[in-house]
Amino acid sequence: MRFIFAFLAMGLLTIASCEDDGGDSVISLNEGAVPNILKVTGSNTFIDLIALESGEETTINFTVDKGQGNIASMDVVLFYKTGTTVYRTVLESNLTTFPKAYSLTQFDIIEAFTELNSAADFQVGDVLSVSADITLTNGSKLNILNNDATPNFGQDIANSAVYKVFQNYIVSCPSDLGGTYDFVSINIGEPGGFVVPGPETGTVTFTDNGGGVYAISDGSFGGWEALYGPPGASGVTLIDICNTLSFGGSDDYGDTYTISNVTTSGSNLSFSWSNTYGEYGSTTLTRTDGTDWPDLTN
Repeated sequence: MRFIFAFLAMGLLTIASCEDDGGDSVISLNEGAVPNILKVTGSNTFIDLIALESGEETTINFTVDKGQGNIASMDVVLFYKTGTTVYRTVLESNLTTFPKAYSLTQFDIIEAFTELNSAADFQVGDVLSVSADITLTNGSKLNILNNDATPNFGQDIANSAVYKVFQNYIVSCPSDLGGTYDFVSINIGEPGGFVVPGPETGTVTFTDNGGGVYAISDGSFGGWEALYGPPGASGVTLIDICNTLSFGGSDDYGDTYTISNVTTSGSNLSFSWSNTYGEYGSTTLTRTDGTDWPDLTN
C-alpha cells in the first residue's frame, strides 16, 4: 500500500535533508534566501490569446520582493517556454530596492526576448515564467530556476504558504471552471491489481488560481478513499487552455496525473484519469448550477 511506503520514504528524506552534500545544486530553506514574486491582485493572471489575436494590448502586473534571507541584490529573470524550447532573459539586473512593481505588455515581452518578433509568436499553451537570481550579502549566488525553467529548489520552498519564488503566465483564453461539483467515479484501480468498480460519489471543488489553473480538492475524485480510505489527493491542478484540459501539479507523494477521454454533455463532464503511481479511474462531474459545461477536450 502506497501510504506505508510513503511514510518510510518521508523518513528517509528527512534524514537526507539534514546532510550537507557540499554543493548548492538544490536550494533549501536551510540556505535561507528566496524571493517573493506575486501577481498584483486584480490584474491579468494569464496572457490573453484572444486579445493578442485581436490586436488589443494585454498587460501583466507583478511585484518582486525579498522573501527570506540575507539578500544583497536580485536579477529579475524571465523564461518563455514554447513547446519544448525555453528562452531566458534578464529583465532587470542588480535590483536592490524592494519591493518593486512591474507592468509588462505583450510589446515589452517581445522586446525582452530576441527570439520573439511579434504577437503572432505567442502560441496557445506557451508559458512566461517570472523568477529571480539572488546574490547574497556574502557574495554567494542562487538561481531559483535552472536555465530550462525547471525548479532549483526543494519541497520546503515549493510548498511555502508565505512566499512564491516564481509566477507563471500561460498564453490562454479566459476560463471559468471554478466551482463545486457532484462526482461519480467508477472502475478505480491501483498498480497491485485491486479494483473498486464503484460507483463512488461525492463532491469536488475547483478553486480558481487564475490563468486557467484550478486547485482540485481531491485529484483522485474519490479514488483514494475508495482504495485506501480518506483523505483524498491534494496538490493536483486542472489546467484549462482554451477549452483543452490537462492536469498539473503533483499529489501528496509527488505523482503527476493525466486526463483522457474528455467528453461533455450538458451538465455532465466525463473523463478518465491516471497517475504515475499506477492508480486510475473514470469520473463524471455534474454541475448543479443550472448551466452546461463548455465544449471541453483533452
